Amino acid sequence: MIVFHILWPTFAFVLLVFVVAGTLLVQRVRHLKRVPPRAEDFVSGAAASRYFEPVSLAADNLRNLFEMPVLFLALVPLLMGTRQAGIAQVVLAWLFVMLRALHSAAHIGGRVRPRFRLFLASSAVLAIMWIGFLIDFGGAAIRYAAIVGP
Repeated sequence: MIVFHILWPTFAFVLLVFVVAGTLLVQRVRHLKRVPPRAEDFVSGAAASRYFEPVSLAADNLRNLFEMPVLFLALVPLLMGTRQAGIAQVVLAWLFVMLRALHSAAHIGGRVRPRFRLFLASSAVLAIMWIGFLIDFGGAAIRYAAIVGP
């Protein structure tokens, strides 16, 4: 059934989150070994942020993966539950995940210009997914109302 195909890009997105989290872990452990921390480096969140500043891009990107993409993660069960996860939504979901993966690579790599463009592109795809869902759901609701009656 096509409705379950929306889960494949969702699994890929979850994998992306774990890859970024793993990258963050590796970078922080290397930083801890290169620059042994002092007690004052962790007396506050601000101090810890300053200590980890040289390896902050992966942490920033991990936070980003829980901002706009939350709308993607909210949409997936709605698409499945309403049976609106057609081929167009699946293709858009794959495109969204691909753009977010490229965005993560650009973000962690410190490439600002492509990162911004990839952010805009992924946001546009996500907006199209939501607009498509609204249209499809609205059409389904109208058809349902016509069958059930007033």
